[in-house]
Amino acid sequence: MTLDVLYFAWLRERIGQPRERIETEAATVRELVAELAAMDDWHAAAFADMATVRCAVDQKLVSLDSPLAGAREVAFFPPMTGG
Repeated sequence: MTLDVLYFAWLRERIGQPRERIETEAATVRELVAELAAMDDWHAAAFADMATVRCAVDQKLVSLDSPLAGAREVAFFPPMTGG
């Protein structure tokens, strides 16, 4: 499946790009993170501590174990604070 992967804030800075289109066989967000982290040192650094990363599939907040079937976009970003 082809996915648009978006990176925000310090994730974008560590990876060096705001988005990329990837081909993946990942069934869950967790599997996608593992694939991305294995791509290079920049992705590995960005996903080294998943306690500090949130994710959304097709603009809906999800957990790492959420399925990717039928998804078009996955976004990764740091936790947000209110105010």
